Amino acid sequence: MSRRVSMLLRHRPEQAGLVLDGNGWTPVAALLAALGIDRAELDAVVAGNDKQRFAIETGPDGVERIRARQGHSRRVPVDLDLPPVAPPATLFHGTPATNLASIRRAGLRPGSRHHVHLSADVPTAVAVGRRRAAEVAVLRVAAADMAAAGYVFHRTDNGVWLTAAVPPGYLAEDHP
Repeated sequence: MSRRVSMLLRHRPEQAGLVLDGNGWTPVAALLAALGIDRAELDAVVAGNDKQRFAIETGPDGVERIRARQGHSRRVPVDLDLPPVAPPATLFHGTPATNLASIRRAGLRPGSRHHVHLSADVPTAVAVGRRRAAEVAVLRVAAADMAAAGYVFHRTDNGVWLTAAVPPGYLAEDHP
């Protein structure tokens, strides 16, 4: 169910007839109806998500709403309304080792997403990379140097760091 919620809120809300506002929110009631589940099931999905991908809050109109915290496809126009934040000196990115040659040439690009996702520590980066492959490479990102050069960073409520791209010159290979 977590994958289904993620797919609808991040990539294909129209498949379930959901409408996201400009910041990615949709009414909880609409999501429950689209999925055919009750609130307790949704609460279990949100609470049980190891990466805390979803946020629920009451909107200014008094309606409970839900959104994905990050990871939206470019085809889903959302502004997460996150302020720019000064990053720590170093952030990390976990990726399948087979991606290294491409990353060495072009750096980290968001691909079909709005942002490149970075982690604050190596264990989290390794866990992220292992979702896609057994052999993982961890890249160190000179985040403070990037910020000093004018690159903008955002941090989500669940600790994921976001930036538009990371050029190769700001990357170094780490070994988990």
